[in-house]
Amino acid sequence: MDSNLPTRSASPLPGRPAQGDNLADILERVLDKGIVIAGDIQINLLDIELLTIKLRLLVASVDKAKEMGIDWWESDPGLSGSSRDLDDENKQLKERLNQLEQRLERLAGDDREPQEARGRE
Repeated sequence: MDSNLPTRSASPLPGRPAQGDNLADILERVLDKGIVIAGDIQINLLDIELLTIKLRLLVASVDKAKEMGIDWWESDPGLSGSSRDLDDENKQLKERLNQLEQRLERLAGDDREPQEARGRE
């Protein structure tokens, strides 16, 4: 066999490495660098814009997102664990509101009695 003959690359595409990256490597790279996917959808009828949907998707690690100044999940009660506190507070406020409404009804009933008594006289 002649050693001067060109050898065929194991990669099916030129410029791509012969050894394929596994999914974990690709995911690590995406999370480390971050990726933004953006798109707009417009629905027009006779040059009248009926609907516009703007899609923006950011895929990144938490550390990378914090570097970019994105940390909305830290203040979101549904994600931060304080939702239980909010549920308890909501329940307490509802009970207090019910008590106040009952007091108002009793006070309104007390005010009606003297008026009804005056009407009978």
